[in-house]
Amino acid sequence: MNEKIQYELDDDLKEEYDLSQLKNPIQGKYYQQYQEGYSVTIHNEDGTTTVKNFPSQNDIIVLDPDVKQYFPDSESVNSTLRSLIKLIPQK
Repeated sequence: MNEKIQYELDDDLKEEYDLSQLKNPIQGKYYQQYQEGYSVTIHNEDGTTTVKNFPSQNDIIVLDPDVKQYFPDSESVNSTLRSLIKLIPQK
C-alpha cells in the first residue's frame, strides 16, 4: 500500500488541527452528560424544527432481530409486557 495512504488511514487527525495550544484538554469531557441522555434539534428545510430525544444509555433495551419481527415498536412491547405483568401473582 502507498505510504501516504497508509499514513492517512492510521492518522485521521489532519495536520491543520493544531491541538498544542489547548490550555486544558479533557478527554471525554461530555461523556457523563451523554450517558444521561440528550436531545438534538433538527432545522428542516421547510422552516419547521424537529426535536429528537435520545434516552439515557441505561434506559435502552435492545431487541434481537427475531423478537423485533413480533414487536416492531415500543407500543407493542409495552402492551405485551403490561399483559404479562397482570399475570404475575401479587405478594
